[in-house]
Amino acid sequence: MASHRADASTLLDNRGYSGPLIRGINPATLFEKAVRDRITDSYYWKEQCFGLNAATICDRAVELTSIGGTYGVSEKPTPFLCLAFKMLQLNPERDIILEYLNYTDPGSDNETAEAPAENGVVKTRGDFKYLRALAAFYVRLTFEPVEVYKTLEPLLVDYRKLKRRVRDSFVLTYMDQFVDDLLTKDRVCGTSLWKLPPRQQLEDLDLLDERVSPLADELEELDKDSDEGDHASEAGSRRSMSAG
Repeated sequence: MASHRADASTLLDNRGYSGPLIRGINPATLFEKAVRDRITDSYYWKEQCFGLNAATICDRAVELTSIGGTYGVSEKPTPFLCLAFKMLQLNPERDIILEYLNYTDPGSDNETAEAPAENGVVKTRGDFKYLRALAAFYVRLTFEPVEVYKTLEPLLVDYRKLKRRVRDSFVLTYMDQFVDDLLTKDRVCGTSLWKLPPRQQLEDLDLLDERVSPLADELEELDKDSDEGDHASEAGSRRSMSAG
């Protein structure tokens, strides 16, 4: 057991911590102490997370079947949360995180065309949706505000289903809803998130371009059809009145 704890001891020891910082702080402190303790005491952490690196953590992540924070009366940490904490320990480079977001099984026969990459993020694919969700959660925890928006917003057109583990059951959600929660909420998956500046504030500072909704063209077309329908209806009414 001591050897398993040693895998996290350097990260958790604030007194002598000298590793990489995230926004000037020890990455471990991005999770509350109670959650950290539950993670490092859990069976999944000791048996499945010990010795993982930036490559082998993918093997664990592709086995995930749900997202979530803690569950049960004793508030056990989900595998999703344990792997997120492991990523804080590993502190992968940005390019590796983008690989997680877009990871495709080399043996996959899926030939569906992918949407064009935006800010390095392929919008709709990546065979392993829970690996993508894990990477998105890590982005929200660790990236700077502008990069959070630029990296996560392309995922708002990924509408795949996700299972989310709650206290005593599972509920259905969707990738775009999960990403929207990351962009708009201060607590997700049992974790308090640092305050993300409103998008409008970053636009006003010229740090972000105005976001165009992916549904904008469809809405414009609907408005056009509606206007044409109204004009046709008015013309029909006038003809009826004239005939009368």
